[in-house]
Amino acid sequence: MTFGFAPSSAASLSTPAASANRVLEPAEWAAAGIPLLRSPREVVSGLHARHRPGPATAVVAVLDPDERLRASASFTRRSASADGWMLRNALLAQLRRVIPHDLRRRTPVRTAVLLYCRDGDARWTEEDGAWMWGLRDACTLHGLRCGAYITLTRDGWQVLGEGRGGRHPSAGSAPEPFATSEAPPRIPRTGGAASEVLRRAAAR
Repeated sequence: MTFGFAPSSAASLSTPAASANRVLEPAEWAAAGIPLLRSPREVVSGLHARHRPGPATAVVAVLDPDERLRASASFTRRSASADGWMLRNALLAQLRRVIPHDLRRRTPVRTAVLLYCRDGDARWTEEDGAWMWGLRDACTLHGLRCGAYITLTRDGWQVLGEGRGGRHPSAGSAPEPFATSEAPPRIPRTGGAASEVLRRAAAR
């Protein structure tokens, strides 16, 4: 997949597809400064294990600055048309249900990512562009940073706009054991007062 410079906003809105369906082209997405995931496979595996998405299922997740999962929700897309405005509303409804907004912050600290399981191959489609538009707009309205858009197909997973992906998990694979997926740690992983208290309790 080839990416170039994003066209101006005026030029993008002049096309019928962009104005009617609110779709982001791959070049626009690549130029938007979407933060890279440090461990994309762990994020994908964790969401796959939790939600076990099938075709036409979207999983929206909120990550903290350390890329730990804070909230997630999944739902099945029911509309046949790839309209970014409708997808934005669906994502926003799920975000409002699972996590408070961060609109009072000057700069967003949490990031929303979207995993979408669909038929077909990993190449960008207009439906992907509608999801990208919807995710970006929903994040703005909920006070979040817009994070990665990931597709899950029979061929595996792919972070669109980055060229990173893998064969496992895929749309047809069984979830990995939950313990090996990207689960938020239940005890601190680093030293400090909390870990010292846990160590002393275990030694008793």
